[in-house]
Amino acid sequence: MFAIATLTIASAAAAVYWFMNRHKPIKHLLSDFRYMLDMQGAGAGGLIDDWVNIRRNKIVLPDASGKVAVITGGARGIGLEVVKGLLKANVTVIMGIRRPEAAKSMIESMENGRNLRAFPLDLQSLKSVKEFAKCVLKEFPEINILINNAGIMYVDYKLTEDGIESQFAVNYLSHFYLTHLLLPALKKTGKLEEPSRVVNVTSCGHFPGKIFFDDINMKEHYDTIAAYAQSKLAQIMIARYLNKLLESEDVNVKFYSAHPGIVDTDLFEHTTFHHLPWLKKIFFKTPEKGATPILYACFNKEIEEKGGLYISNCREGISNSFSKNVNNQKKLFDISCELTGIETEKFGKPDM
Repeated sequence: MFAIATLTIASAAAAVYWFMNRHKPIKHLLSDFRYMLDMQGAGAGGLIDDWVNIRRNKIVLPDASGKVAVITGGARGIGLEVVKGLLKANVTVIMGIRRPEAAKSMIESMENGRNLRAFPLDLQSLKSVKEFAKCVLKEFPEINILINNAGIMYVDYKLTEDGIESQFAVNYLSHFYLTHLLLPALKKTGKLEEPSRVVNVTSCGHFPGKIFFDDINMKEHYDTIAAYAQSKLAQIMIARYLNKLLESEDVNVKFYSAHPGIVDTDLFEHTTFHHLPWLKKIFFKTPEKGATPILYACFNKEIEEKGGLYISNCREGISNSFSKNVNNQKKLFDISCELTGIETEKFGKPDM
């Protein structure tokens, strides 16, 4: 009976999807439908992982007085809870947000809010990323933690001022560029016994993804789900590649990618769940719980020898095979350098 009901629902969903998108070429229609189903499967797997490993999802915050952390976003959602956790750990926190004045109330109301600073940052502009990095380095030449957190999901097709598809730009490429610009400051604080850390906030939504190397902007055919999956996959791949690259150079900076879980935030504003807030309240993590794997990646001592790790619920998560292919990682690194104007051999050695 269950199998019949499932088949009936799936068939009805397929029929509705075809009717709404019948104007598209069949190859694009099939591709979009596959991505939609695969993303639903990845989301369901993420929910199950959250429920099964709820007891693992915890972190004891250390006293990290004297440390400096930079985070993109942080004024709302998961990022806000990450900032709260960093401040509780006595970290000096620098936020990159579009409206720095929004941090005023946070400074006044949060525990250790006096340790919070905010500078303007628009991740749809590489020029803004460079200006943000200059502001940070002018006051904080040594950085212990970089958290590439800010992101967007399922938006309409748009190219940034640099000619990059917006989800790829905001979720991945601008963070790649920021990592390049701040790496000298991270190298200064990294020690063999206590490396500096870069944490990419990714998603289980990477799982259906691949990198469209021949059409990174998806100009031939844009599917917002595939674009989101590509951007989140890229975060995992580059964390693994850069970790290996810096290890080969004996640099004490470790890279991690962290999936916060399926979390009740406004990231879902372009999905059906936006119209079903009660469903999110019942089944999704709170932003505080979503911040926990990210803080774990920032502070846990046991993972210091596991750079490149993909973390879900404070343990190693399951990532797709595309992300583990070293040739794919190298190809992504090369194209990322090309898009940001970085010479590959000069990555992490910017001339500011």
